[in-house]
Amino acid sequence: MPDTAILWFRRDLRLTDNPALLRAAEAGRVLPLYIHAPEEEMPWAPGAASRWWLHHSLTALREALRARGSDLVIRSGAGIEVLRELLRNTGATQVFWNRLYEPVCIARDSAIKHELRDDGIVCESFDAALLHEPWTVKNKAGAPFRVFTPFWKHCRQLGDAPLPQPAPRRLPPLPKGIVSSSLDALGLLPRIGWDAGLAAAWQPGEAGALHRLREFVHRALADYAIDRDRPDLEGSSRLSPHLHFGEIGPRQLVAALHAAATEHGVDPFLRQLGWREFAHHLLYHFPHTADRPLDARFESFPWTCNEEALAAWQHGRTGIPIVDAGMRELWQTGWMHNRVRMLAASLLTKNLRIDWHAGAKWFWDTLVDADLANNTLGWQWTAGCGADAAPYFRVFNPVLQGARFDPRGDYVRRWLPELARLPTEHLHAPWQAPARVLSESGVRLGIDYPLPIVDLADSRETALAAWQTIR
Repeated sequence: MPDTAILWFRRDLRLTDNPALLRAAEAGRVLPLYIHAPEEEMPWAPGAASRWWLHHSLTALREALRARGSDLVIRSGAGIEVLRELLRNTGATQVFWNRLYEPVCIARDSAIKHELRDDGIVCESFDAALLHEPWTVKNKAGAPFRVFTPFWKHCRQLGDAPLPQPAPRRLPPLPKGIVSSSLDALGLLPRIGWDAGLAAAWQPGEAGALHRLREFVHRALADYAIDRDRPDLEGSSRLSPHLHFGEIGPRQLVAALHAAATEHGVDPFLRQLGWREFAHHLLYHFPHTADRPLDARFESFPWTCNEEALAAWQHGRTGIPIVDAGMRELWQTGWMHNRVRMLAASLLTKNLRIDWHAGAKWFWDTLVDADLANNTLGWQWTAGCGADAAPYFRVFNPVLQGARFDPRGDYVRRWLPELARLPTEHLHAPWQAPARVLSESGVRLGIDYPLPIVDLADSRETALAAWQTIR
């Protein structure tokens, strides 16, 4: 009689290049399982945008499994309890999953693995999410890296990752008598329909990820090094949510890039994958950074508490066009261009001097690609308190940055239609435009569009003075 293996899906929601799936398929019978237990990921349980994505990604995974003769079993509850119940009911003797790297997930998975092995269950985990797992990359002293460039240079010297493995063409049917909860019962979708913009912008699931990859390689890879910083162009891959949910893996991206053989775009994009690897490296070796700064001096930084300014920032009403455009893009689509993320974060942490935790929590709830490692690295980098961080005295000027990276104003005009008629020369600083120009453009500052909530020059000096208090 063939053995039964439980395949525990988490954030590896694909069939291609899924080592846990391939190992489980060797057993003869496979029970694909998703356990909904957000309480086990507290305090970083998925936010609203991530829950929306998860619902549709699980829908796509279930359809892909059914097309191969299997199905997805959905359960809610503590992971160890759900697994033990299914082991009893099916007689399965094996459990396989792909690893996660957040501190709470590592602790949970380690405990489950030990408990199941003590019960005599074969229990194994695999790498499906990273090119190089955090404990495999060390500097010459045997310690973790804290600076990106030597980290990535070392990773490149380790050689290429294994080639991705194809998805199984067929899978055995589920064991008889297995009951699954409905996906709708998980309550992942919003009760109030605010998600139309997300649905228009994205196709969650493995098929959507592969389509996005093909489009990027064909359309944007050759010019990626030049266009990736331009929010007004379709120059970025927009693969980040697909990577976060494991609908596509980094080995697949590397293979696709090398197959494209576009020398100008491959290395710059690989470097961006390197930053993702570095983020997970840091979170694994310095798990406290999800809540506390890596640079301990910032524990005593004099942040301000300004709820009115925070709300204006959250809803794209700061009066700084490039930042407001990004925050409205985020609210509408669940995503924001990376260059604009840096500008928005800089305005919040430097000019408004609001604690980076407030921005990280807002991004966590509103981004479809909300990832604890990437979110932590990005916010601490901009706030100047993390590894390889931008120096605190580096304060982005959003006016100059807007003019440089949105030179025609297409991005600002798309997300701030109330400014669409302004001449480009005034678009990124409308408060500096002559009254006649504002009138002819139909812009009433303070009515149609807010005046800046902060003086950029004065607030920069105030931020630098605050930095001096902890140096």
